[in-house]
Amino acid sequence: MPNFEITTASADDLVMLADWAHAESWNPGLTDHHAFYATDPRGFLIGRLDGDPVSCVSVVRYGTAFGFLGFYLTRPELRGRGYGIRTWRAGMSRLQGRNVGLDGVVAQQDNYRKSGFRSAWTNMRYEGRPADVPSAPPGTALVDARGIRFDQLAAYDRCFFPAERDSFLASWIAGPAHASLAAVRDGELRGLAVLRPCRTSSRIGPVYAESPEVAGALIGALAAGDPDTPVAVDVPDVNPAAVRLAQRLGLTPSFETARMYTGPSPDIDHPGLYGITSLELG
Repeated sequence: MPNFEITTASADDLVMLADWAHAESWNPGLTDHHAFYATDPRGFLIGRLDGDPVSCVSVVRYGTAFGFLGFYLTRPELRGRGYGIRTWRAGMSRLQGRNVGLDGVVAQQDNYRKSGFRSAWTNMRYEGRPADVPSAPPGTALVDARGIRFDQLAAYDRCFFPAERDSFLASWIAGPAHASLAAVRDGELRGLAVLRPCRTSSRIGPVYAESPEVAGALIGALAAGDPDTPVAVDVPDVNPAAVRLAQRLGLTPSFETARMYTGPSPDIDHPGLYGITSLELG
């Protein structure tokens, strides 16, 4: 492949990757690229054939021991020619020595297993307009998360994610057009959720909560900000209470992925995880 090279992406390239993801029905956020690029600007690779982008992968580093892979795509008309696998190998090389996570679509899961990934749980995307929304428990207030001290937010997020991700979290909470709500009781965080506008349904993620009632109240309050637009939550089946909540809210399954790791499944608070953050960065 003498005319094929792999380069790091520009900020503008990330907008193009979102268009590619939209063509795969992944429903990316309209402004995801702001937070993604701020997290690890060297973590997005583009395969170029004669200078034209044909393949991509994101390989974002967190801390010293964890990484997350996403955006693994090749333009449909050029698949099967080796461009994708070369881009994949370059990406995995960048994450060498780390436990690597990804959210894999069903069609690719066998290939990921051949590359050393093991399934930890299944994410099911549930979509619709929430109904039968529970009330927040007595004494629990839902407040704009942008008004919460960042050290509190970061410590809470760390319960549900394998590594510190301050740059990402700050950009995600305060991102353009994002709506962020925290559940607070007795001065402590009891839940957190972020809604972002997307190409079709608005997506809510993460959703962290101490109970289904808190999670449902957060989802319902965020959805109420634009009641004419359906919402979508990627629900991990490792938390059965999250699945039951999605069903209670009247949301419909629409899209499936598997959370997979090359190493041990990280020790995080699964019972408090009601919705993952994103398919691309974990």
